[in-house]
Amino acid sequence: MSSTPIDDAPSPGLFDWIWHIRGEIPLAPGQTSEDAFDRVAPLFDARGTSHRRMGDTLTFDKKDPDAQDKMAVFDRGTLTVDRNGPAPALRYHLVSRALLLCFLAPLMFLSFAAITIAVGKMDTPAKEEAAKKKPEKKDVQPPQSVIDKWLGAPAPESLKKKADDANKKDDKKTKPTSAYVFAGIFAVLYLIGRFLEDRLIKAQFRKRLLGA
Repeated sequence: MSSTPIDDAPSPGLFDWIWHIRGEIPLAPGQTSEDAFDRVAPLFDARGTSHRRMGDTLTFDKKDPDAQDKMAVFDRGTLTVDRNGPAPALRYHLVSRALLLCFLAPLMFLSFAAITIAVGKMDTPAKEEAAKKKPEKKDVQPPQSVIDKWLGAPAPESLKKKADDANKKDDKKTKPTSAYVFAGIFAVLYLIGRFLEDRLIKAQFRKRLLGA
């Protein structure tokens, strides 16, 4: 399966840095494109990866990569040997849908939180009105059987306490705390993944190219 070089496609916009990783590694003096691609080729021999060389360009695609694949987070990419600058370099442009999903997940959970808050505000007046109309019940303590007392079982909760516990559970359902927690978790995962993957892949390419 062949790939179209990413750099030949129109730029997605100013925010493509969210899930696109770019960089470059200087080549050793006299290193050819063929030698450079031969050195990084083992990274593209993993299961589910297809790649193609065309002159100074290597493109790859991944489908259902193994977890141990060092480039599993990337779905496709382009590597180009550039000799137009002051020194030859291998430039890479990699795309990761996993990073994009991690970036969007906090926004989704924040949306859930906003919806939960809005629903809670809509329900509050109705609950307050119902509470005013509802007569206050006396705090009745249900009787405890002789056997339960003999066994040392705790006394049953009063009807008022049960009602209060039920109201607390309803309040928790209308609070956005869980959504905020998940939003924070995915935000941290994205920040760690975005900068960590950038450094890791650069280190992999440098190790393959220069043996450093």
